Amino acid sequence: MELSKLATEQRNPRTQNIDELPTLQMLRVINDEDGLVPFAVGRILPHVAKAVDAIAAVLAEGGRLFYIGAGTSGRLGILDAVECPPTYRTDPEQIIGLIAGGTPAIFKAKEGAEDDPALGAADLQAYHFSKKDIVVGIAASGRTPYVIGALEYAKSLGATTIALACTRPAAIAKIADIALLPLVGPEVITGSTRMKAGTAQKLVLNMLSTGAMVKLGKTYGNLMVDVKASNAKLTERATRIVMDVAECSREAAEEALTLADGRAKVAILHVLTDKSIADCEALLAENDGRLRPAITEEAAETSGTPATKEGTTSAAHGGDAHDR
Repeated sequence: MELSKLATEQRNPRTQNIDELPTLQMLRVINDEDGLVPFAVGRILPHVAKAVDAIAAVLAEGGRLFYIGAGTSGRLGILDAVECPPTYRTDPEQIIGLIAGGTPAIFKAKEGAEDDPALGAADLQAYHFSKKDIVVGIAASGRTPYVIGALEYAKSLGATTIALACTRPAAIAKIADIALLPLVGPEVITGSTRMKAGTAQKLVLNMLSTGAMVKLGKTYGNLMVDVKASNAKLTERATRIVMDVAECSREAAEEALTLADGRAKVAILHVLTDKSIADCEALLAENDGRLRPAITEEAAETSGTPATKEGTTSAAHGGDAHDR
């Protein structure tokens, strides 16, 4: 395996006496190391941008996003995947996280499962992975056989492949179309990649899913207007979003959400336009589910001002579309 050559397996000279430090000083050392992670991610942002654009393009065409990894890397992919349906109302089958060893490995380490590349390919095959889909292989060390097998299989089908690792050179980077390599350096505890490497992976995964969702029109400004109101907290959030965007009372927002079956975008249009729910749904459909151009189109029709080629009006650029 030649682990000695991996950056993630090097001893950190700044933490070699960590077991001798008072608790507060020990934590400061850990915190200082953690502070290096955002800078490592910042250095690869152009590559992350390419990955976001690639993911958004695949999802826009009806393809799926797969995260695949082992251990901490696999769990982080699953975490990102399962948060998308409540946050952005995505289909649970649109963004999928896979981990070496299957569901039991989420809760209990099953490290040996990562050593078989055929299992990575088989897990994608079980979901009928095709060239229309896209996969992000996650491995802090960049050399996990399970992830290599998955990426090679996806590549053989002609699908877009992305590698996320924290060392260079990385075997998975040589396979993938897009390589994301935030180099965070040696861990506080040698080889414990759930620490800085895991934090870097989490930051990158946040960007991949959030960036793709923004580009797909799942937000209005920084509001999650596609939130799925599936519990009390999310119902309250949806209500506040409708009140904010439509500049209406709580009573009006709650009534509109009830009529719209909890869909904030539809409720917002209903309040702003006083159109029926069906007409608001149609207006959204005409604009590929994007709220901003739907509001702009309605504003243009109401005022008689033609929309621009980009689907905006001069008034819309003023940022106060709610008063029209």
